[in-house]
Amino acid sequence: MRIVFAGSPAAAVPSLEALAPRHEIAAVITRAASPQGRKRQLTPTPVAAAAEALGLPVIEANRLDAETTDRITALEPELAVVVAYGGLVREPLLSAPRHGWINLHFSLLPDYRGAAPVQRALIDGRRTTGVSVFRLVPELDAGPVVRMREAEIPDGATAGALLERLAALGALELVAAVDAIADGTAVFAEQRGAATLAPKLTLADGALDFTQPAPALLARWRGVTPEPGAHATLVGERGEGERVKVLALARSGAEPLPPGEAALAGRTAVVGTGSAPLELVEVQPAGKRPMGGADWLRGRGGAARFAIAAASVADAGARA
Repeated sequence: MRIVFAGSPAAAVPSLEALAPRHEIAAVITRAASPQGRKRQLTPTPVAAAAEALGLPVIEANRLDAETTDRITALEPELAVVVAYGGLVREPLLSAPRHGWINLHFSLLPDYRGAAPVQRALIDGRRTTGVSVFRLVPELDAGPVVRMREAEIPDGATAGALLERLAALGALELVAAVDAIADGTAVFAEQRGAATLAPKLTLADGALDFTQPAPALLARWRGVTPEPGAHATLVGERGEGERVKVLALARSGAEPLPPGEAALAGRTAVVGTGSAPLELVEVQPAGKRPMGGADWLRGRGGAARFAIAAASVADAGARA
């Protein structure tokens, strides 16, 4: 079929690469290049880079406005496919392709409708998730489903690692869905059950509250890694209010500590929680490079104290 593909991040690249050899990609819609890295160099999206490598025409647009709608409609696509594009599809564009729009979503719908299904599933401590391919309708992630596949969440997987895994799995389901639509065998079924929401994460979602038990803290760290990133706020005379990024966190067999208290345990740095201590494997203090947690703590005389109150989460959001 003649397809328009809309996507932006790396998670959408496997789907584009899987569809390109099988169907005619009339154009790839992606968000505009943006400043990235310390040098703020203008960088195209991963999907734009993949489209260029495949020799596909690219339309850069941060919004599917009237001008972009006209450009897409003029291509006369039979089907439009979207994977994490980062913008809303509204009428009349929604009805422009003969077969409408289908979306690859990284959850088992109606669970986790919204922008952060992978992250929220990890924060909630889920052991399974999956992918769904569904038809876009005006209501958020509420359209009928044509393909769905469950997947186990590997122990210790971060949001970044899990999303990479689901992107590969989802590409297979998306290709199967497009093939079925092309040959007229696709069957769409309405979503069943109560919907749950997965709104976009903010900086405040990455704040670690050390009064929480260790499993909940590990689940949150996994869910916010790599974006928006986990962090904790120092209290006390040395570094009051300084935010420390927690880049790697792990279970520890060290002796208990009060929640939020960090100390050296042999060659490791550990921090107390609402249950068992956790190891601060890698941290990044404000304005400095990443370093081992033990090295950082030794530089502070072997001890530190983090804010533990839930209010620190709200404060982190206000400072963002």
